[in-house]
Amino acid sequence: MKLVLLGDPVEHSRSPAIHTAALDASGIGGSYVARRVDRAGMVSAVAEIRYGALDGANVTMPHKETAFSLVDRVSEHGLRAGAINTIAHQSGMAAGDNTDIDGLRMVWAAAALNTEAPILILGSGGAAAAALVALAERRISIAARTPEAAEALLRRTRVDGGVVEWGTAIAGAVVVNATPIGMSGESLPVGIIEAAVGLVDLPYAAAPTPAVVSAGEHGMPFADGRDVLVAQAAASFELWAGVAAPLQAMRAAAT
Repeated sequence: MKLVLLGDPVEHSRSPAIHTAALDASGIGGSYVARRVDRAGMVSAVAEIRYGALDGANVTMPHKETAFSLVDRVSEHGLRAGAINTIAHQSGMAAGDNTDIDGLRMVWAAAALNTEAPILILGSGGAAAAALVALAERRISIAARTPEAAEALLRRTRVDGGVVEWGTAIAGAVVVNATPIGMSGESLPVGIIEAAVGLVDLPYAAAPTPAVVSAGEHGMPFADGRDVLVAQAAASFELWAGVAAPLQAMRAAAT
């Protein structure tokens, strides 16, 4: 089985280690490698999946919406989000899905995050779209540096939410950081974490992000980017392999 990660950047990603461990633990021969690509590289990779040179791919920032436009068939989750993070070869087609949605729901339960609190989503890209769909029944506010992009995302995902100014803190909210902020040690705007009651921080790096550190200092439940990464990876693996994901091996490889 030949699998790839498509994105830019990809050098930091733990996905190759996670999926290599899953292949080994499941006794499935194959490989999973990271491939840094631009839009032209995305077009080429989707063609490779369509014609069977690759069995599948994960897609990370900034190409989740581009991937949506390139595949032949999209799951209901992918259609709702307008973005995909997983592509599989199926009967001569490149089929897209969004396992970020399942991953977010899994970590929400695992981290015992508040199920009644309002939600503050930061960002307006594919990861934010997945968060909107995953949490669509909740009281949602979304903030992006370009408010028009946040408004367009709400319309596209058909989620009933409100747009707030970037940097606005919402008391008692669970914050979902769906931006790259934190990958290089950057902090979220002052007050965002301090006012929150929980955090899902999608970016990850070698060290905990400032948002995760702050959440821990404030004693609030949180899920970090590696938690979400493993959860969505498990859902992707099951789509490609047709067998249950070996979660213990995948979690061990994520560290």
